[in-house]
Amino acid sequence: MNDRLSLAPDAARQLATTTKTTPQMRGITPRYLLRALPWVDVESGVYRVNRRRTFILGDDRISCYSEGGAHRVVPEDLRELPFLREADAALLAELAGSFEQTAFEPGQIIGAEGETCDKLTVIVSGRAEKRVTGRYGEDALLEVIGDGQFFCVDSWTRCQPLPFRVKAVTSGVALTVGLDALNALADRDASLRAALDAHIAGEGPRPGAEAPIDLASGHTGEPELPGTYVEYEDTPREYHMSLAQTVLRVHTRVSDLYNAPMDQTRVQADLTIQALRERQEAMVLHHPEFGLFNNVAPGMRVQPRTGAPTPDDLDELLSRVWKQPGYFVAHPKAIAAFGRECTRRGVPPVIDTRFGSPLITWRGVPMLPSDKVRFQGAGGAATTEILLMRVGEAEQGVIGLRPAGVPDEVEPGLSMRNMGTDQKAITSYLLTAYFNAAVLVEDALAVLQNVEVSKYHDYS
Repeated sequence: MNDRLSLAPDAARQLATTTKTTPQMRGITPRYLLRALPWVDVESGVYRVNRRRTFILGDDRISCYSEGGAHRVVPEDLRELPFLREADAALLAELAGSFEQTAFEPGQIIGAEGETCDKLTVIVSGRAEKRVTGRYGEDALLEVIGDGQFFCVDSWTRCQPLPFRVKAVTSGVALTVGLDALNALADRDASLRAALDAHIAGEGPRPGAEAPIDLASGHTGEPELPGTYVEYEDTPREYHMSLAQTVLRVHTRVSDLYNAPMDQTRVQADLTIQALRERQEAMVLHHPEFGLFNNVAPGMRVQPRTGAPTPDDLDELLSRVWKQPGYFVAHPKAIAAFGRECTRRGVPPVIDTRFGSPLITWRGVPMLPSDKVRFQGAGGAATTEILLMRVGEAEQGVIGLRPAGVPDEVEPGLSMRNMGTDQKAITSYLLTAYFNAAVLVEDALAVLQNVEVSKYHDYS
């Protein structure tokens, strides 16, 4: 016996029908990158990018490693120097062993303008500025250099005055090697001497340059016109379909008895497809072979001037991808850091609506946030990167690749195939997403590296 005058809510709920949501998933993101890329249907599973012949050396970085507290140059990475491309591995190892370690502090001059350059300097860690005295005596900033970058090969090999000065912005470590060590090796190896002499004479191709097309212009009369042809790459790059796969298992008891009001198999498949698409976006950014961050060409990498991403840094990116830039891609923390730098300068970026969401833009180019953009390092010292890309096949930019059609396709490039029911009454479904991404021309991508996101300002 109780003193209630009406039916208790807990008891009444037993007769009520609940309103249910589909299962929610925190890992789902807007995946702006996948939505921004133009997708090209590939009929045969292979996409070949034909280009004019170009002269490419590598990633314009010399990698280093630590051993017993000392820094060393990776010998094979010395092939970044054009005259060492075909050098014997033993010679590279000997030259790498000749590097000496030096430390530098903020404000220190690492290389003096006008002084004879008798050594090659590789920045192991830290950041420095290349500065030059302008035509009217003003101080001009040429470039910010960071980990793995080096200077100045031409002045070093010719033993000429350094055309700029290099001033340390942060503390760091550098490795240097003298010209006498290189000459000693060249005197023992005829092929190295020939390659070095050709480089000094300026006979080698300029890295990144395309094979020339001979033309005539501005002439009068009837001179003999040059004949020419366009050289293609002998071995053009081919992109094969990559994939993300998993096997979804659903017990027949679940799909038979608990299939209303929601189709259990469909709900399970939808959540799995979301996870496949998230992995797809991560691979498009970071896959070792075709990932966008791993396919930025030499000369298209930029270092921030102060560490934090500033409007000047993004303008520098735009100066690299100046032909129809499409989108920036950055981690949300990097976009927030850029917003703080804009606020500090009194130039708040314009907000534009793209893909149904308000996005920050700079110079009219949207900044797409993606939590797949990785950080390097740990804690407050972690750094990230900001990518700028041109998109579209007609614009010779970045494109996404997917098969024109696959059996049991449930979304473009994604199939769900019934693998049958086993003796435990479990039905298995093979879910496969086929995709790739291609950079059609090298100047379609640029990246701002070593971006710091932990810098805040006091506006009071």
